[in-house]
Amino acid sequence: MTNAHLNLIDGIWMPGDHLTENRNPSDLSDLIGHYAAGTAADVDRAAQAATGALPAWLAKGPLARAELLDRIARRIDAEAEVIGRMLAREEGKILPEAVAEVRRAAQIFRFFGGEALRIAGDAIASVRPDVDITVTREPLGVIGLITPWNFPAAIPAWKVAPALAFGNAVILKPADLVPGTAQMLARIIHEEGCPAGIFNLVMGPGSVVGHALVHHPLVTAISFTGSVTTGRAIARSAAEGMKKVQLEMGGKNPMVVLDDADLDIAVPACVNGAYFSTGQRCTASSRLIVQSGIHDAFVARLTGAMQDLRVGHALDGDSQIGPVASAAQLQGNLDYVALARAEGCEVIGGDTFDGPTEGFFQRPALFLNARNDMRVSREEIFGPCAAVIRVDSFDEALAVANDTDFGLSAGICTASLKHARAFRQGAKAGMVMVNLPTAGVDFHVPFGGTKGSSHGPREQGRYAAEFFTTIKTSYSFAG
Repeated sequence: MTNAHLNLIDGIWMPGDHLTENRNPSDLSDLIGHYAAGTAADVDRAAQAATGALPAWLAKGPLARAELLDRIARRIDAEAEVIGRMLAREEGKILPEAVAEVRRAAQIFRFFGGEALRIAGDAIASVRPDVDITVTREPLGVIGLITPWNFPAAIPAWKVAPALAFGNAVILKPADLVPGTAQMLARIIHEEGCPAGIFNLVMGPGSVVGHALVHHPLVTAISFTGSVTTGRAIARSAAEGMKKVQLEMGGKNPMVVLDDADLDIAVPACVNGAYFSTGQRCTASSRLIVQSGIHDAFVARLTGAMQDLRVGHALDGDSQIGPVASAAQLQGNLDYVALARAEGCEVIGGDTFDGPTEGFFQRPALFLNARNDMRVSREEIFGPCAAVIRVDSFDEALAVANDTDFGLSAGICTASLKHARAFRQGAKAGMVMVNLPTAGVDFHVPFGGTKGSSHGPREQGRYAAEFFTTIKTSYSFAG
């Protein structure tokens, strides 16, 4: 088949045991290509190759790793428009967002190219005479990376780049919905001189490839971003194998809007957080917690702004929101819209509509008169849906914000420095935003949450070293 796209194992492009279709959620008639689905045997070949390649890779030293990552970054930048178009076609993100995400991937590789030269250690005085102590960071070995479909360029980048920067070898398993972007990144990494076996791409279903990664004895660590259910299963299996794990598993993020908020700031922040990227972000503002005094004015402004959003084909220059990523995701969204009505919410929007092409198009949804004990206020929907919860005071708003099983991102819109400070200190979340959307983060600082949102060391920034390296303490007698 001429448009078959293969896995990369030990520097060789290899088929899997079958091919899977990749179609455009904006236009189901657009067949993007056929992609190799790997097997447990492919994972084994990749793990064996990675293990064998590690000594020579480490011997090259940090400068070689830094230069490789910089070359990858420059190549991604040069091909950002092409990769971004692939991303928009297969994930449904509008083209400007897709290209921006690809450029973010380049920034991440460039940042970690610098970090490869800044791997620090410590020299610590011993309590014994004539004994010297050094503490150094060393790579973990072979790391399995399992990435989601909603950020098919950025999330692989923020896992692959630090893994390589700190001297590890990797096996990347991208989400089934978005193999095209990952395959293009793999091609760049390979062509820019990554040694055979150090970077491997094995596409295919999580039940096969992901399962094999988690259970393979040569894979020493797993970094996963995806659902809570899968993340918890990985944690249990990794514990059996004594593997280090890093899990990012979603959120039910609150955005508090106080009576003193500037609606010219609060409404755009909530529209961005709740609906951009079709709400398919783990940092999306899915609970809008609004103080009574501003509630009605806020709802009126937000409803108008939401209904003005243009939903359409991801490659249409007029679109502000693209389609939902898949038929299964769309059906799940619609089930939650129906549930919101059944639970007593007034629902605005949330219906599907026919576009100029056959695709998974859904209008943004707003659930009014919601309570925090409703399922639509507690379960992650991962679509363009937001619930508005009325509260009477700041203290109640903070309590409602924290009353969730998740703890990824939390935001507040207020003109009060006192309340902003109290919210930053009191919010049980890994990231807190003041007068900014809950979604949207910088690439050089830690990313992660608390409670059911995250497990293990943080991703991104210099804190990535906490996961991708291990500590060695060395003693030497100088007498």
